[in-house]
Parts: sequence; C-alpha cells; structure tokens
Amino acid sequence: MNFKPLVHKLGLGVLNAGEKWFQIPDLTKAELRGRKLSRFAFRLDKKHRNRSKANLALAFPERSEAERDELCRKMVDHFGFILADFVRSPIRGDEEFLASMEIEGREIFERVVAEGKGIIAVTGHLGNWERSGQLFPVLGVAAHGIARDANDDEITTKVNSIRSARGLQVLSRGNAIRETLLSLRKGDLIVIMPDQNDDKIFIPFFGHPAGTVTGPAVIHQKTGSPILPFCILRSGPGQYRAIFHEPIVASDDDTPETLMTRINEELEAMIRLAPEQYLWMHDRWKNARRQGLL
Repeated sequence: MNFKPLVHKLGLGVLNAGEKWFQIPDLTKAELRGRKLSRFAFRLDKKHRNRSKANLALAFPERSEAERDELCRKMVDHFGFILADFVRSPIRGDEEFLASMEIEGREIFERVVAEGKGIIAVTGHLGNWERSGQLFPVLGVAAHGIARDANDDEITTKVNSIRSARGLQVLSRGNAIRETLLSLRKGDLIVIMPDQNDDKIFIPFFGHPAGTVTGPAVIHQKTGSPILPFCILRSGPGQYRAIFHEPIVASDDDTPETLMTRINEELEAMIRLAPEQYLWMHDRWKNARRQGLL
C-alpha cells in the first residue's frame, strides 16, 4: 500500500492547522505546542527513529548509547520548537525578530557584504535555518534561498509562501543556476544547504565518506563570490544566536572536492556546537552505503 499520498495530506494539514496553533502572540506557548506535535509524530515514525540512531552512532561512536538516545530525544523537541517558529514567522515583525536574535561575527558578515561580490551563504539543516529568510533582509541584504521542492505541489507552495513572507526569494533547486548567477552579480546573497545525500562526490563528514553536492564550490569558482559559513542556533525559549565564520575563498590549487571538504569541515564544527539541533533523521550516508564505502 502506498502511504505517501496520506503522508502528504497530513503534512499539508499540519501546515494549514498550524496557522491557528502557532500564529499566536506567545512564542513560548507556540513552541510547546510544536514540541508536543513533534514527540507524537516521532513515536509513530519507526523509520526515522532508526535512521536517527544509526546516524548518531556513526557520528559519535565515542558516546554511549544512552547519551546518543538523549541527543535523539532533544533533537525531536528541537524540531518541534522550530516548526512552531517557522509557521509563526508571517506574524513576527522585525522588532520582535531582532529582540530574539544575538549575532556573533557580525563584523565578518559586514566585511563580506562590503566587498560587493555577492555572498554564497552556506549552512546546514542545523538549528533554525529558516530564520535566515528574515535575518538577511533585516541586515539589509537581498537574500535568495535554493530549496528542493517538496514531493507535493501544495506543500511546496505553502512552505514557500511562509518562507517569502519576510523577504526571502525562493529559487527551486532544479532550475536555479541562472537566477543564482544573476543575483550574485548584483551583490545579493544566496543561501545554500549542501548537507543532504547526493552522489556527485564522496568526501568526509563526521569521519565517514558522504555523498555531497559540488554546487557551492562550482558557483564560487565561477563567480568569485565568497563562501560564508553560518548557522542560527536556538539558545533558549524563543531565543536564537546567529554565528558567522570566516569566509572560504579558493586558492589556485583548489578543486570542487577540496572546497567542499572545507565546507563539510565548517558544517561539522557548527553541528558539534549543538548536535541535538541537527537533522539526524535524514539519511546522509545513503549513497555511501550503496557504494560500499561504509
């Protein structure tokens, strides 16, 4: 029996109902509602429970099973919190947003903006990446996000409408190259998340070969736009901290593989700051297993 249509309907139902559940003045109350929903869904989702535990064992073999199980429980709560924050974002004004954000490395960000070459902002499925859609416009930079479409058109439309509510322009991953190059030439910022399973190259991620895209590296070498690693971590109820790392700029000897290895190292360093806030449910090493690399 094909359960995907049912799953898609449930996902769309959550997004639609979420406007009533989560678009309320009290963010902390909205977060607790999100946590309740996330815990319930995860109890029913054996596939992603098992994948999360397997990924955590790969990434943190030095930790005990009990410690990894605790990370998994905290991850479930975290994604309930950020689900609520995301669905609530259309009613969140810039004043409230700035009051809830601490920015570390702002001088790095401003220096890169001042270069005027456009910015390839690289992050992972860590913390609350969706807040970047409001962060960069608030900081005065036009921002575009490259995102993979959902399997359901209605869900894609709904998610992208929420993402664009505060200024982010969403580019479909399948046909974003031209728009990306034009935006960077104008000095805009492109948000890319290259931490999902792919088959372009296999490079280390938490000490194991992982199928990885080459897009950020190729775009950087074509345009000269610096690669700016960043993340937005949840620091408490309704509170977040954006962290900018020093930009990555290719040398003459760099290849897409060496550049993406450097990006993976930056992503891993940020994930280690708050491993409970990473999307361990995603099958990051799927193609590596298929290739017999694990």
